[in-house]
Amino acid sequence: MLATFEKAALEAGQAILEVYRAGYTVALKQDMSPVTLADERAEHIILEHLARDFPDIPAIAEESVAAGKVPDINGHSFFLVDPLDGTREFIEHRDEFTVNIAYIEKGVPIAGIVYAPALGVAFTGEAGRARKLIIDDQFAVADRLTIAVRERPAHLTALASRCNSNKTTESFLSDNAVSACASIGSSLKFCLLAEGKADVYPRFARTMEWDTAAGDAVLRAAGGVTLTVDGRALAYGKIDQSEDSDFANPHFICWGGKKPALHA
Repeated sequence: MLATFEKAALEAGQAILEVYRAGYTVALKQDMSPVTLADERAEHIILEHLARDFPDIPAIAEESVAAGKVPDINGHSFFLVDPLDGTREFIEHRDEFTVNIAYIEKGVPIAGIVYAPALGVAFTGEAGRARKLIIDDQFAVADRLTIAVRERPAHLTALASRCNSNKTTESFLSDNAVSACASIGSSLKFCLLAEGKADVYPRFARTMEWDTAAGDAVLRAAGGVTLTVDGRALAYGKIDQSEDSDFANPHFICWGGKKPALHA
């Protein structure tokens, strides 16, 4: 499955970079979030690959859902696709945007890829093994490095979203012996935890499942964990939610290494 994810993500990333370098227009979806031609081209490429190789597995993809195309996933394993995570980074010409593809089984992200085309790196996770891929200028994998979360130090390094910091996040960092905090966009936060460059990523702002599933798969494969604020593993395939829309996530905290006692 990861072989298909790699092919799809690398091809989508190439299409994204073509738009990124050539210039583009930005439109707004119904929820007022931005979308570009790069999002649409990348999603089309990814869904073609998935439909060809796994025709019986439904795919939940961000732009398709925005257009009202939502396949039935009740009782099914399924894919979650964010063709361009970090659209705001893309629009502001920060290179942290990613391509995200994940496979969900019984609510758990079993396999995933996060590809940052402008940075030339990708991260994969499956079956307890996480890797960092070095991608060359020809959009081919030049090297594969096994990665894992690091031991938890006495003073934590946290990651935070550039666009969604708030007082709850600031209180969490203060209460949990966080000595340093780095801001970065998109699902790369999961991947930096997975490769042992930070210890915790608290998210006390709204996300959707396609934003998090691929990075979560990488983090779990590297030995980390993603928990809701009441200590449960973040689950996927959340539909018919009375308090929010389908596929919306609650607040969560990602940890590298063993989960310490925390204040949320």
